Amino acid sequence: MYIEVQFSMRDCSLFPGTALSCKETFSLLYYEFDAATKEPPFWEPESYKLIDRIAADEGRFTNSADIIINAEIRSIPVTKKGVYFAFRDQGACISLLAIKVYYITCPEITKAFTHFPTTPTGSEVTSIEQATGKCVAHAREESTPSFLCTGDGQWSLLNGGCACLPGYQANTEKQTCDVCQPGMFKDSVGAAECRDCPEHSAAAHAGASECRCDTGYYRAPEDPRDMPCTRPPSKPQNITVTFKDQSTVVLAWLPPVSDGGRSDTLYRVVCDACGGHVSYNPPQMADESFNATQVTVSGLNPVTTYRFQVYAENGVSSQAPVAQYLDITVTTEASGSFMVIGYEAEVPSMVSNVRVTSVKSTEISLAWDAPSDPYSDIEMYEVRYYVRDQHNNSSSILTKKEESSLVSLRQSTDYGFQVRAKTSHGWGKYSQPIYKKTGQLLGTAYVGDEDNTQVRIIVGATVGAFVVIAVIVIMTLLFLRSRGTDECNKKQPSDCDTLEYRNGEVTTPLFTQVGHHRTYIDPHTYEDPNQAIREFAREIDASYITIEAIIGGGEFGDVCKGKLQLPSRPEMTVAIKTLKPGSSEKARVDFLTEASIMGQFEHPNVIFLQGVVTKSNPVMIITEYMENGSLDHFLRVNDGKFQVLQLVGMLRCIASGMQYLSEMNYVHRDLAARNVLVNAQLICKIADFGLSREIESHTEGAYTTRGGKIPVRWTAPEAIAFRKFTSASDVWSLGIVMWEVMSYGERPYWNWSNQDVIKSIEKGYRLPAPMECPEAIYQLMLDCWQKERNHRPNFASIVRTLDRLIRTPEALNKVAQNRCTTALGLDSVDMTQLTSVEDWLASLKMSRYVDNFQRTGLTDLEAVARLTQHDLTQLGITLVGHQKKLLQSIHTLRTQLAVNMSEGFLV
Repeated sequence: MYIEVQFSMRDCSLFPGTALSCKETFSLLYYEFDAATKEPPFWEPESYKLIDRIAADEGRFTNSADIIINAEIRSIPVTKKGVYFAFRDQGACISLLAIKVYYITCPEITKAFTHFPTTPTGSEVTSIEQATGKCVAHAREESTPSFLCTGDGQWSLLNGGCACLPGYQANTEKQTCDVCQPGMFKDSVGAAECRDCPEHSAAAHAGASECRCDTGYYRAPEDPRDMPCTRPPSKPQNITVTFKDQSTVVLAWLPPVSDGGRSDTLYRVVCDACGGHVSYNPPQMADESFNATQVTVSGLNPVTTYRFQVYAENGVSSQAPVAQYLDITVTTEASGSFMVIGYEAEVPSMVSNVRVTSVKSTEISLAWDAPSDPYSDIEMYEVRYYVRDQHNNSSSILTKKEESSLVSLRQSTDYGFQVRAKTSHGWGKYSQPIYKKTGQLLGTAYVGDEDNTQVRIIVGATVGAFVVIAVIVIMTLLFLRSRGTDECNKKQPSDCDTLEYRNGEVTTPLFTQVGHHRTYIDPHTYEDPNQAIREFAREIDASYITIEAIIGGGEFGDVCKGKLQLPSRPEMTVAIKTLKPGSSEKARVDFLTEASIMGQFEHPNVIFLQGVVTKSNPVMIITEYMENGSLDHFLRVNDGKFQVLQLVGMLRCIASGMQYLSEMNYVHRDLAARNVLVNAQLICKIADFGLSREIESHTEGAYTTRGGKIPVRWTAPEAIAFRKFTSASDVWSLGIVMWEVMSYGERPYWNWSNQDVIKSIEKGYRLPAPMECPEAIYQLMLDCWQKERNHRPNFASIVRTLDRLIRTPEALNKVAQNRCTTALGLDSVDMTQLTSVEDWLASLKMSRYVDNFQRTGLTDLEAVARLTQHDLTQLGITLVGHQKKLLQSIHTLRTQLAVNMSEGFLV
């Protein structure tokens, strides 16, 4: 409350003489009480609280008898039901002229479609009272509305507010939400206005949030509410059938006459007699459609009648009571024969006289004779080739000539070759396989079947020439180096290429361009590391960056999620690596060297560097944000949730990124699932270009050699033994990553020690196929784990293989057999040595399910051996990946128990 006192007071100097009792102030006091009615207490100084001692500012009685009135205002924090005020005069000549007692409020108000009531000000002049408002009718809170009432009765700092509901439009002048009239609608919360109903729809009542479609018209769930209602398309027109051979037909048709007012017409083909062996192109997946107006159906049985229904559908077809389709019946031709004027001839006989005409290190040329067939013209030939004894993993090419050259083969490897012909009546049989071994590369020549003394002389001369050139180059470089570094420092670092001896190997910096192809430049070749950072990374002003949350930590500092808002660019979510304050200059250079490496790469499957912050603290590296984090953690969290084709798609991303890096002449040296990141679209990208700082900080996962630690489980044997890191060693690592992906992030070589891993690999041990792993993928892993690095495929070849598997997903149906491979006595777990269910679960790293088994009384392994998948579900084990792992072990346990029983009977 406030009290205003108007008074006048006489100046003591106007009294004659010296008046000891003259005062020029008086006291203002108050007394609070809680009773409904109460007389003021008798005067006692301790009963009343002093508000203030008040003095006149300038108004005094004067000799002219003019009276000047003073006015003073004081505030009192009232805490009880009533209050008395008292004035104490201790000798002043005072006249009280007026007293005013009052309080201040902020008036009732409506703002942001929110009503705020009359609100008293705070107990002190400087106090601020926060009032919470209520939404006006037909509005809802967008965020909690609040208004601040200041001590002078004014509203300040409105926060939050309300918005009009669907079916009501905002009247900003009146601060009300007015209802939409019939025939109009509003489908969103906010300030939008009511709109007329779109075509083929109507709103019969006021306050409509959407307009209902007319009879026979529909709206898809994803259609915006202001889009006209539409209909399903009419059925396709004029279907035609073309026979390619006795097992393949092509169905073609014209689009429907009416598309229903939509542009998303798709087609679906249904076959009532086709089995699982029949394939479609475009592929026919469950509940999926395609937009092409023809489809090729392969794998049909000869002399069989099939009924095909071609459906035309769009986004609203599922809501229509009747589906529109075109019906056609097709009967395939007889297999293996065709009629010519009453004479029955066989399908083209096999090609003959398949022969090798040339052998090189990675290329073999073939020729053959056309089949003798007087009744048909040869359309093309198919050449199939494969590594000897690996015919299930073959490749093939098509040609129209009676010859072909097969390139990109492995050196010194036995290959098998078969050829078959195709006419308008179908494919003939493959020829008998012939085998030939590729040659071996020596210098710039090769040794194959055609090597001779002349080739050896050329090779020797070439090697000698290279030795002489190498000596001249080294001497020249040493001479240039001896001239000192002062002149070199004046130039760009790339102008000062020198030989370096690092990690026991002599290396030279790479050129920035090879023809038109960019090549990786090692930042360590720069004498000034900051020059490399300036050249390869964009400097970003720290004011453009907003850090939102810490999502992890690294060797150098925190890893954060944040926003990057560059001028005239849309805001983007980014990942931010920060350098700890107070880090050494070496740590700063090491931290930014990774950015110098990353800044040279631009590929959809390699993490993208947005820039760095080096001119302010903390120093930061800004990269694109990957929502799903590291691949190994993502797979473990989602164990068993993906289709094989999705996993192969992830592998294709990784292989494509590594192909790009290898073509840049960059060797990663630490390719592992933990160093691959996954975004929201499940696209995988290569990351961590600092040679596994994470591994270096965990000695359990690394093996120390001269030159530093290396991640043993992912590293090729020649890199472990001799520190020989090449793209071929990265291929070995990719094979381990494939194993990690297909096993949903399981640890390679499980709990073996590093020494056991090294010895086992040296003895020829290779990881077994993960559960449900396709044979084609496991064979690709084994190719990556060839001991001789020259025998491993390159990344381009791996990408081609994965592309072929993705295009023909039926090739992924065959599951690899899980082989119990041993090395150095490291046998697979012997189930008969386990004494309890707890030991069995611990051996599988499934101890989390001990309580599930104990609750149901399963305490012995013989009972466990009888469990089925249904039993595991009843036990509460529902994760598909965990069920598969347990069932595989149960099968092994059942087999070993049966073997032990039979051995007991024999004894």
